[in-house]
Amino acid sequence: MFGRTKIELPTPQTALPGREELMPLPPGHFVHGRSLQGPFPATCEQVLLGMGCFWGAERMFWQLPGVYSTAVGYAGGYTVNPTYEEVCSGATGHTEAVLVVYDTELIGLADVLATFWQGHDPTQGMRQGNDMGTQYRSAVYAYSDEQLMQAKASAAIFQDALDAAGYGKITSELGMATEFYYAEHYHQQYLAKVPNGYCGLGGTGAVSYTHLTLPTKA
Repeated sequence: MFGRTKIELPTPQTALPGREELMPLPPGHFVHGRSLQGPFPATCEQVLLGMGCFWGAERMFWQLPGVYSTAVGYAGGYTVNPTYEEVCSGATGHTEAVLVVYDTELIGLADVLATFWQGHDPTQGMRQGNDMGTQYRSAVYAYSDEQLMQAKASAAIFQDALDAAGYGKITSELGMATEFYYAEHYHQQYLAKVPNGYCGLGGTGAVSYTHLTLPTKA
């Protein structure tokens, strides 16, 4: 997690090629035993969120009521089945991300996004706090057009709060999800295994809402 300072993304041509082998995963979530890969209940939806170091970000979401399961991995880049070391090199294009699986009968995307925006500083570009590098960039990767629309609407709302607090413009990537590659097993639910481990997250304190009212498709 430390000392990596790559701040320019590779191109598809310059990114590392990766490998065919999938990352082996534990049989279930370390905290509650649910699946990391699914299939998930029909009432669940999922979204990929990058907030810097994925250890602390994942804990934030597995503790959020209504979230069914979480896992950490790599998203938004080019390298197939990358390793942690490759992602940290800056040569994969991936950011550290949390797969958040939430039960729509218990929590909406608006509340998931409120936790996302409040839980880190989305104005820092290729860094989060003291962690620098392309793998620490902020991102929301949606699995549907409606999710993406809501992510953009929530960003606009939070930008107003950031402006009022004297912060800069949001630099988070907002786009459709591509392939999500699970991180190594020791990264999964890391702070449940190592409670005093490194977190690295810090919000802006720019707003204290706990719910956003966002548009949906007609």
